[in-house]
Amino acid sequence: MQEPDVRGLVRMWISGWVVSRGSAEPVDQPWGWSIDVGAPSGEVGRHVLPEPTEAEVRKVAENATAPNTWLKLFAEDTTVLPWLGPQWRLDLPGFLMSTPLAPERPEPPAGFTVTTWERGGVLRTLVRTDAGHLAARGQAGLAGPVAVPDQISTSPEFRRRGLGALVMRTLQSAAYERGARTGVLVGTPDGQALYTALGWTTHSPMASLVLDPAREG
Repeated sequence: MQEPDVRGLVRMWISGWVVSRGSAEPVDQPWGWSIDVGAPSGEVGRHVLPEPTEAEVRKVAENATAPNTWLKLFAEDTTVLPWLGPQWRLDLPGFLMSTPLAPERPEPPAGFTVTTWERGGVLRTLVRTDAGHLAARGQAGLAGPVAVPDQISTSPEFRRRGLGALVMRTLQSAAYERGARTGVLVGTPDGQALYTALGWTTHSPMASLVLDPAREG
């Protein structure tokens, strides 16, 4: 079977991301997809361009007027930044990654417990100390054969103990048990190192920019 190209992988990522975040269904556009988000963080929506061109990015940016609108452009920061005005603030880069899923049953290290459950198509994994303190967590949006891990985090005092890997492996296995066969995500620079160590493959960088009119001028 032919592997998906970047556009196909981005569409797979979106399909699970909107489930994970409870966002609106993606709207097809000639250049990619628009998504209404309305997140507590203040994100109004985002425009996702898997193969951005200068003309497309400039046109989308010109039509975006609401603060906290995001552009997710699958290209290097240095490529797309000259196409945008100062009102667009550059965030950390992302990395589009994927992996085949497989069944596994990772065991937590001594002193920790793992709880996993699903609600509304979202898998959640919680790692706690035996005393009940939050150590690490994560979730994954399920979209048929695709699982999209999201919001993976480890409490600062419990880092470098393999708990992030435990969360990922637990989510991957639980997603496989529910019929997913491919994992797709966009990782941060720190996350990319973890996911690469777990066997994930990087396919494309992603530039992430937010409309911040206070920066204009």
